[in-house]
Amino acid sequence: MISYTVEGDVAVLRMDDGKLNVVNPTFIKAMNEALDQAEADKAKALVLEGRDTVFSAGFDLKEFAKGQDQARVQVRDGFAMLIRILDFPRPIVAACKGHGIGMGIFLLMVCDYRVGAEGPYKYSMPESRIGMDLGDLLIALAKSRISPKYLTRMAVLSEDLDVQTAVDAGVLDEIFEASEVHSRAMEIATGLATMPVAFGKNKREIKATELSDMRAALKVLGG
Repeated sequence: MISYTVEGDVAVLRMDDGKLNVVNPTFIKAMNEALDQAEADKAKALVLEGRDTVFSAGFDLKEFAKGQDQARVQVRDGFAMLIRILDFPRPIVAACKGHGIGMGIFLLMVCDYRVGAEGPYKYSMPESRIGMDLGDLLIALAKSRISPKYLTRMAVLSEDLDVQTAVDAGVLDEIFEASEVHSRAMEIATGLATMPVAFGKNKREIKATELSDMRAALKVLGG
């Protein structure tokens, strides 16, 4: 589900369930364990990498179908995972070689820098289209990362963005050939790994408003 390796000063977390990298209890547990290991190893930077053609297609709809209790736990724990990644004290670079949909796009938003792949990929917040409430936590995150020009188009109209438009919207920071995404993400992460410990303090202070809003929203869910 999520493999963990170390390359120099960089911990690499590769998400690969062989399908769509859906976010479910198994995924969330694996992510938290990988973050625990990165902290134990004192990794100086992280790369969060998706599989070819898909970063993540979002929450596991099969888990939602099991009932309200299971759905609530999946959402609560998934949101807590987003907060943990956003609050992580070392730089996190996303290596995105494909689609980012629903929870997948929010996984991109909590990373500090995002490298995407050229190709026919889409990035979307489909909640309005499928009749789901974004909720205060995801709204706070979206407002902090998406350009105001695109916020209504993405969060309200559920517009699918292509790769270049995703850069303009603030979902990605740059795009490369798919074969170069990993090496480019590693290059950036290796450079950021030289950041002193003040990085974490500055990161938390800059993101204090959205972190506070997200934590308040999580409490409503019992987190």
